Amino acid sequence: MAELTIVFRLRFAVALAALVCLLLLVVGTLNAEARSARAEYIVQMKKGASPAPAKRFVRHHGGRVTSPTLRVINGFGAALSRKAAARLRHRRGVKAVSLNTSMTAAADTSGGYTCAATDATALPAKAAPGGILDPEAPIQNAVSRVDQPFLKSIRADAAWSRATGRGVGVAVIDTGIAGDLPDFQTPRNGSRVIASAVTNPCAHDANDQYGHGTHVAGLIAGNGLVYNNGLHGKYMGVAPRANLVSVKVSDDDGNTTVLDVIYGIQFAVDNKSAYGIRVMNLSLSSTTAESYLTDPLDAAVESAWFSGIVVVTAAGNEGEANDGVTFAPANDPWVITAGALDDKGTFTRLDDLLASWSSHGLTQDGVAKPEVLAPGARLVSTLAPGSDFAHLCSSCVTDNGRYFRAGGTSMSAAVVSGAAALLVEAHPDWTPAQVKGALVSKLVDVPGAGGVIDVAGALDANSTSSVNLTPNTLIDPTTGQIDWARASFRRASFRDASGSSLSATWSRASFRCDCGFTDSGEVDPTRVSFRRVSFRKTTDLGG
Repeated sequence: MAELTIVFRLRFAVALAALVCLLLLVVGTLNAEARSARAEYIVQMKKGASPAPAKRFVRHHGGRVTSPTLRVINGFGAALSRKAAARLRHRRGVKAVSLNTSMTAAADTSGGYTCAATDATALPAKAAPGGILDPEAPIQNAVSRVDQPFLKSIRADAAWSRATGRGVGVAVIDTGIAGDLPDFQTPRNGSRVIASAVTNPCAHDANDQYGHGTHVAGLIAGNGLVYNNGLHGKYMGVAPRANLVSVKVSDDDGNTTVLDVIYGIQFAVDNKSAYGIRVMNLSLSSTTAESYLTDPLDAAVESAWFSGIVVVTAAGNEGEANDGVTFAPANDPWVITAGALDDKGTFTRLDDLLASWSSHGLTQDGVAKPEVLAPGARLVSTLAPGSDFAHLCSSCVTDNGRYFRAGGTSMSAAVVSGAAALLVEAHPDWTPAQVKGALVSKLVDVPGAGGVIDVAGALDANSTSSVNLTPNTLIDPTTGQIDWARASFRRASFRDASGSSLSATWSRASFRCDCGFTDSGEVDPTRVSFRRVSFRKTTDLGG
């Protein structure tokens, strides 16, 4: 009898353990499903409304606040269920609740690079022979050497006798910049990439591992006069003496999200006086279409615009789609949106065409975009050593592995940003609206394409942008600014990374958003401003 009792108890214990395991499995599955049902959202508050009640709502409904309050949008990031997000949209003081979607650079519609066959002497990357010449050599020396038709088609070469971008800071919101390239050097072997910021917690350092940002930066402010190797002055940026501020918003593979980009814009706005930032280049696009009146990225670029920074963005490469200009920040009516001209690589305008992949048309708010065109097909610019670009398109590498040929409205935006830097140097008192008005007033019509910028002509313009626009609802229409005093903002957090593994050796200063890190410096998955699963590998950053 005792043996039967022991056997029964053993069987009962085994059954009970199995039941407990089953219940734990079910609960774990339910919890996993609940977690998987979450998504990250960007919550924007109305003017004067504090984010605090909305944060409490998120936590009360099982969600998680994933970022500090961002002043440029009066909002924050939150991971919560779709049902809770829908309820949050109707809470008092909440203006909008948007999915934190991935971002893409403005790439061509073929899904890759706009490549062109390079010359037969193209070799793998290696050190350039002959060393560096004087970076302060007169820029006019390059006019006869330039082998880039786009510089002459926008008359940048004619403008260099009056402005070269000296002293103007251009913030490049992108994948980083290889600031130690000779094209970005100063007379004392320093770098014109004067500062760097990293706002993506998954980036390992401030350098450009992908290549897109360096290519864009070279078109804005590269100076090929530093080479004494047969390429002397062959490749130049539009503003070859401008300073660059690298704001790395992507991870090392070129992936980013809306929140990471907003952090980058926040950095540029907060540090515009310290680094003389007057121009901001955004060669990227959101992947979710939303009205500019409520889109958080549009609110951020308007905040930068009203702070005195000229914002230039790529139109996008959705030329075959009817809604190609409905994605932020290209759809914002305040900023300068650049479309792409295909100049066929020639010095004549007779064969110029609108690039078939360049987005154009009306936004969802009825705004005609883009306002300006600039060359954007098969442009040669600086290549970040060891970056993914060279491997993604080996036939695009040219001139002993030092440069790279790519196309897209990313490149067009860079050209326009360089033009804006020249105008700001020549007219330091001009507002962003005046810079935009000058460019628009001097456009050169290309039949069948549109208006292409004329930099030399714009230097003499006195027109201002007088379009009656309605700001994003976050912006105070009476002041043109976000009302910080009444909005209960808290600054995005950056920490000085100088001297650490995050510091770029060519930069005077380096910052990184620390919101997603533990005290040991590791990424804290409970605090990062995005979910890793929201990333997607982007292989079409050629434009």
